[in-house]
Amino acid sequence: MNISIIGTGYVGLVTGACFAKLGNNVICVDIDEKKIEKINKGLSPIYEEGLEELLVENKNRIHATKDYKYAIQNTDVTFICVGTPSKEDGSIDLKFVKKAAEEIGKQLKNKDKWHLVVMKSTVLPGTTRDVVLPLLEQYSGKKAGKDFGLTMNPEFLREGVAVKDFLEPDRIVIGYYDDKSRKVLKELYKDFSCPILETSLSAAEMIKYASNAFLATKISFINEIGNMCKKLDIDTYEVAEGMGLDKRIGRAFLDSGIGWGGSCFPKDLDALISW
Repeated sequence: MNISIIGTGYVGLVTGACFAKLGNNVICVDIDEKKIEKINKGLSPIYEEGLEELLVENKNRIHATKDYKYAIQNTDVTFICVGTPSKEDGSIDLKFVKKAAEEIGKQLKNKDKWHLVVMKSTVLPGTTRDVVLPLLEQYSGKKAGKDFGLTMNPEFLREGVAVKDFLEPDRIVIGYYDDKSRKVLKELYKDFSCPILETSLSAAEMIKYASNAFLATKISFINEIGNMCKKLDIDTYEVAEGMGLDKRIGRAFLDSGIGWGGSCFPKDLDALISW
């Protein structure tokens, strides 16, 4: 399949490189010319284990550009993988998502063939349906579900091991607006053996936020238990092992320590709280 990726951060570039590894032709779109130059040379502008090797191995199937027209006209599916940074109040800034939707819409206006747009950036429930869809229709002059398709396909990648997470996922979530969109995106993931969950657009968006919120809660909980264990001279790891043997709980994310952080958990929890 011919795929275009809007945004070449760790989600976008990993997604593009991994789809290329699976035999697809990929066009990456970015506004950063230095990134574009590096990608076209088979060099990764970011560090992810195994990513640069994928760019080199699949150099003939990956091309980077800043030209939306070239990308949309020469592909069948477009993934929106742009950043959703936090505002001062913790809410997410959708300016990059809106810009991507506008630019894609402008190019769909002059495209005769049906095209699938896939929202992969992390956005709050309702965003794909209430923000992205209207912009695509407004700028294309076309109708979602008829002239083009729309899906929401959240990412569950951890920085540093994102390539492994993409190629060996626990599950794939497909939120869809119409049945044709569902079928096309499912076909793209046909070689994966993990469960594929098909949901509404908003449910797919919430699954991402709910997953990260629960994992952060689990870490915070075991840290509180750890503080109590320390006062009582109890080995927290023995407690975690005992808890983890319960299938309802599981052992993962029950290691007490300095707490949770990174680029996703704080941003996503702030977004939920400010919503």
